[in-house]
Order: sequence, then C-alpha cells, then structure tokens
Amino acid sequence: MLQAQLGYAADALGEGVAYARLTTRTGERLVRVAFRVQRYPGLEDREVAYGALAAVAPVLRARGVERIAFTLADPALVADCTERRGVPAPLVLPYVRLGCALNRFRAFELHVGEDADLTARARAELALHTAE
Repeated sequence: MLQAQLGYAADALGEGVAYARLTTRTGERLVRVAFRVQRYPGLEDREVAYGALAAVAPVLRARGVERIAFTLADPALVADCTERRGVPAPLVLPYVRLGCALNRFRAFELHVGEDADLTARARAELALHTAE
C-alpha cells in the first residue's frame, strides 16, 4: 500500500496548494496539486483539508495508484470519514465529493499526522504568490 503524507494550505480567497510525499519500498516522490475551496468562517480550515485531499486523490488514482494510506493533519476529517458522522452544512458537498474520490481506490486508509515540512512548504508557496 502506498503511503501518502499530505501538507496543504489555502489563502483567504480559497486558493490552495497540497503536497503529497509518496513513500514506497523503493523511495519517495513529491507531488504538488493546486486546488480551490470555498472558505467558511468557523470551520477552522476543515474545508481546506477536504479540498486538499479531494484534489490529491484523483491525481494519484489517475497515475495508477489503487491502494493508498493518506496521513493528514485534520483529525476531524479523518473522524468524519471513518466514523461516518454528520458534518456541518458547508461541508456536506465536499464530504460527498471526497467520498467519491476515495471510493475510486481499491483500498484506502486515513490517518492523522502532520508533516510540518510539507505544510510549511505549502504556506510559503502561498505567501510568495500573495507577495507578487
């Protein structure tokens, strides 16, 4: 099973970038995916986590990945998907879209964990883009 550690960020307008560090027995590879989300106050960036994972998943599936374990920093997203609990109204459609993207894999797992380097890289890229 391919391991994919995610780091992501989005600006106030919803422009985001996600990095996935893919780890196999033969080495590592880094994948960058741009995405856009609708921002909502009070969600504490949960919409960003949904957008990042929903953007990365189809890219990896299109590259032939069939079995994957994602690790990302949002414990609420992982709980939403693994416990099938209710989500706030603004996340209902992103939840459905994410479920569709994940269900295209033969097998997937979601784990909580943060790759501070990938997250910092995403934030730095957005800061540079904003400064231009």
